[in-house]
Amino acid sequence: MDITVLPLAASQMKTKVGDESQLGFGRLFTDRMLLVEWTSEKGWHNARIKPYEPFVLDPAALVFHYAQEIFEGLKAYKWQDGRIALFRPEMNARRFNHSAARLCMPEVPEELFLDGIDQLVKLEQDWIPVAPGTSLYIRPAMIAVEPVLGVKPSDHYYFYVIMSPVGAYYAAGFNPVSILVEDKYVRAVAGGTGDAKTGGNYASSLKAGLEAKKKGYDQVLWLDGKEQRYIEEVGAMNMFFAYGNHIVTAHLNGSILSGITRESVLRLALELGCTIEERQVDVNQLFEDLKNGAVTEAFGSGTAAVITPVGRLCYKEECLTVGNGGVGSITQRLYDTLTAIQTGSIEDRFGWIRIVE
Repeated sequence: MDITVLPLAASQMKTKVGDESQLGFGRLFTDRMLLVEWTSEKGWHNARIKPYEPFVLDPAALVFHYAQEIFEGLKAYKWQDGRIALFRPEMNARRFNHSAARLCMPEVPEELFLDGIDQLVKLEQDWIPVAPGTSLYIRPAMIAVEPVLGVKPSDHYYFYVIMSPVGAYYAAGFNPVSILVEDKYVRAVAGGTGDAKTGGNYASSLKAGLEAKKKGYDQVLWLDGKEQRYIEEVGAMNMFFAYGNHIVTAHLNGSILSGITRESVLRLALELGCTIEERQVDVNQLFEDLKNGAVTEAFGSGTAAVITPVGRLCYKEECLTVGNGGVGSITQRLYDTLTAIQTGSIEDRFGWIRIVE
């Protein structure tokens, strides 16, 4: 599909942040966006890159009432040799379409997804920060815009991509976080939308997250929705527990998001000489293993923060330090290796990098 590039007036251009160490996460957006429409009559059409600006939507648009909405997150990096790299965008395209199918939305052709992002990133390449730990965060999304009050799939959708130059996801950067295991609320159940990247999953996590922050924790770790016994995931990342060189993570059971960084970590860990086990992780057994020192490290993975070390876990008023409370050696090696691949510092032997031409 041809993508039309609409003109950008000087008055529509934004001021870039001079000090990239002050970027923060997700508050500043680039000058342009990609927008493509789908209707039941025409399919995908009217693809254009246009100035970033608000949508004008009917108050009856289905997205507002029945939550037909999905999204993705990936990053672009500017390498020292000037090339621009995307990390595994093909997997984002496939997961986006998995989410679309679950929400009864039209799938976006993978070529359109990838080419649209390539063209947008190339046009906006001056927005890619180059300071250590920074990147250009890319947010593809799809929303239902048909104006009708009725519980049904929409006949009109917007697929769009916006981008934001970002620094570290957590204000503390690559430092251990404290996590509260949630034992009251649940996020998702098998058969629901837990393995789709849709806004409702995140909305349902807000209350527990706010309560955890009031108690001094950085994030919430969810248990399964049926027995509230088995570890699932943190709101913004998949979780891993290291027993020496043996890494354990929850298996994908239909209520856990299939993380792209998660899959990358599993492959990298094998390369680094670790063994991997995907299984149910009983929270009570996990805390016993923390007490007796069997669990030596814990960390999360996700696009936004890449790898996040966990220094403290708390469950039912019991708080335990993980290892020595610092960044474990496996966590550090995984972070260093993964970010080095993303930024072009070491060779990508996995075929994960897509260069924007």
